[in-house]
Amino acid sequence: MGVLLVPAVVTAFLSPPPSRSWARWRAPPRAGATVPNEVTAENPLRVVIAGAGVGGLALANALRSCPHVEVTVFEKTSEFKRFGGPIQLASNAMQIFKAIDGQVYAEIEKKFTWTGNLTNGIKDGLRDEWYAKFDLKSPADARGMPYTGVIERPELQDILLRHLGQGVVLNGQAVAGYDQEASEVLVELTDGSRVGADVLVGADGIWSEVRATMRSEPSRGEGSGVAYSGYTVFAGELDYESPTRGIQGYSVYIGPNQYFVITDIGNGRYQWYAFLARPPNSAEVEEKPDGNVGYLRAIFEGWSPDIHDILSATGEHEIEQRDLYDRPPSALRSWSDGAVALLGDSIHAMMPNLGQGGCQAIEDAFVIAQELNATTARTRVPVALKRYRDRRLVRSATVQGLSRFASDIIIRGFDTPFKLVVEDGKKLRFENANYAGIVTRLMQGILPLFFMAQFNFLYDGWRNEVAFDLKAGLIIASFGALLLLLAAGAVGDLAILLPFGLESLGATELFASLSETISSVLPSIDSVL
Repeated sequence: MGVLLVPAVVTAFLSPPPSRSWARWRAPPRAGATVPNEVTAENPLRVVIAGAGVGGLALANALRSCPHVEVTVFEKTSEFKRFGGPIQLASNAMQIFKAIDGQVYAEIEKKFTWTGNLTNGIKDGLRDEWYAKFDLKSPADARGMPYTGVIERPELQDILLRHLGQGVVLNGQAVAGYDQEASEVLVELTDGSRVGADVLVGADGIWSEVRATMRSEPSRGEGSGVAYSGYTVFAGELDYESPTRGIQGYSVYIGPNQYFVITDIGNGRYQWYAFLARPPNSAEVEEKPDGNVGYLRAIFEGWSPDIHDILSATGEHEIEQRDLYDRPPSALRSWSDGAVALLGDSIHAMMPNLGQGGCQAIEDAFVIAQELNATTARTRVPVALKRYRDRRLVRSATVQGLSRFASDIIIRGFDTPFKLVVEDGKKLRFENANYAGIVTRLMQGILPLFFMAQFNFLYDGWRNEVAFDLKAGLIIASFGALLLLLAAGAVGDLAILLPFGLESLGATELFASLSETISSVLPSIDSVL
């Protein structure tokens, strides 16, 4: 593959080295120029990627070994800095990195902290008892896949950049939009210049300018399709001497209307999250005279000592608050427009509860690379991008729905579980014997089966060879419907179904796409049943 050579950390003001590739990308588009239809090493497929996040860099790496593809990534930041916390890479994402490049995988593994082989699960936040455990280890072992774990985002970024070599990623310029002509995509940059490409991939995040151009809608605000989730999250990252280090990977502490997560991120460092149901922009209007630590300690008063221990060890400078935004599944909206496609958060931004946001972007990259690697003619690019959408649509929508489902049902459907306590050897006492508490206790027996179906679905489908794992999907939908109905009763009416129920189970948009998607994979469905 033709690659461009400049330092990985570069500003827009650095002069590019003289090279045929740079001239190809930076030369003004030639009106009416003849571009050979056949894709060869001499006339490679010119792929422009908007955004050097995890998805964009994963795609560039996946295309690196293809001799008839030439890649350029435009990144808006003028230089790469060490920012961003850890990112979870589940077994499906790690397996893809292993498939893309064994050396990339090996370097990630060296910086990795395994959590999938430790104890993970949900705890009763008030009683500090295990409520349900996630078995992440057995599904990975059964398939010979790497365990789930975490890596610092800058470390992952450095590895992916280093393997691309110099000059593939060009800093200080963002993609602002595009036009399409008969023979090429004219990619508009923020400085007003335009470059020619055969393929444009929008990996530019939830506020994607590529998506805005594709759909003739704003990138932010009303009409953009990006919606506030109803939740704000406080996040802290710190050095912490945890008594459960090497034993527990992550723990989710549940209780009425909120929950708290603690996770080991390696090297003696821990990260925690506090998820609260709040109106948007609550950080600007909610008073915190005692700072974030004091505010959260009061919010979680009476909860597990684990929560208060890690809050007490956290400095104010180690806490950030942000509102969470996501998008509904995009079954009825375009993923591609001719030779332009969307990837990752630009098309399926999701809640962080499953740790699958980055993983699903990596799956997108893997599938796009496969489709473009098999493309031998420029006129076939739109067909390749349509196949990418067909392979990814149902799986990504299901994961989106599960991520939102996890947020909503934990905060709105869960309560402190009902418990029958025996005192003095014979006296009985009921704790939290209300409907929500009883429902939460009933869910305790169902959730492990739901988790098993969920992780089997995630791990079995990493190749995206069949768009919809029918057996796993039916199990997920059945258990999900039961949990939704129980949760609806717990909050007193069916209102809980409206904001997330249909979306989470994939009903409205998802089922509208099933006939189209399944028809393209009918030969494979026989092997699933």
